[in-house]
Amino acid sequence: MTDVNPDQIGAGAPQPLEWRDGDMPYSTAFGDHFYCQTDGRLECGHVFLAGNGLPKRWNGRQTFVIGELGFGTGLNFAETWRQWKQHRAAGQHLHFISFELHPMRGEEIGRALSHWPELDAERKALTAAWPQTPDGTVSLDLDDQTRLSVVCGSALDGVTAAKPGFDAWYLDGFAPSRNGDMWSEELMREVCEKTVAGGTFATYAAAGFVRRNLIAAGFAVERRKGFAGKREMLCGVKAPSS
Repeated sequence: MTDVNPDQIGAGAPQPLEWRDGDMPYSTAFGDHFYCQTDGRLECGHVFLAGNGLPKRWNGRQTFVIGELGFGTGLNFAETWRQWKQHRAAGQHLHFISFELHPMRGEEIGRALSHWPELDAERKALTAAWPQTPDGTVSLDLDDQTRLSVVCGSALDGVTAAKPGFDAWYLDGFAPSRNGDMWSEELMREVCEKTVAGGTFATYAAAGFVRRNLIAAGFAVERRKGFAGKREMLCGVKAPSS
């Protein structure tokens, strides 16, 4: 199949997918899989949850806000929600805000998440609430302690317009070599600006220019061992002077 130029799809429009190995979506626009082929759910735990010090950082917090660049199949949200339900206390609230240029259809999300029986409850609840034609900002109160907001459109526009107050970020765009806009210094600066003092980020990416952009944005950046044989990943904290 001929690759599609992602700039020609149009913000907010679904992107063309291929399905590989039954239920693994592959973006023909970006020439990349949506998640690690080894096990995307375990990768989420290693990179995004552990990289942001979760679930430990939820302890004693009345509210916690997670930002994500690239909602994709909803896998990171589903796994985070699963763990949140296991660790939260009464009265605590999680707001998960994701920025997605090309939101998937509900049936596509359901097909991708069906790979993990551990996420059956989250998959069913998410796909039941997901709009047939997602656009603008999709806001879903999935239980009385969990809100999901998916901001459809350009990540830079969405993050720029967002209110400050993010406690943690999942930086999960397609590979930097294939989706440079999602890792630009301009976007990383907006991410850092909207992050609370002491807030964190984590990403599977370890490209040099990504690390440099995060440092320039105001994060103290640390290299850690990557998932499933990947040599490195990046995580970090908003520097006090930012």
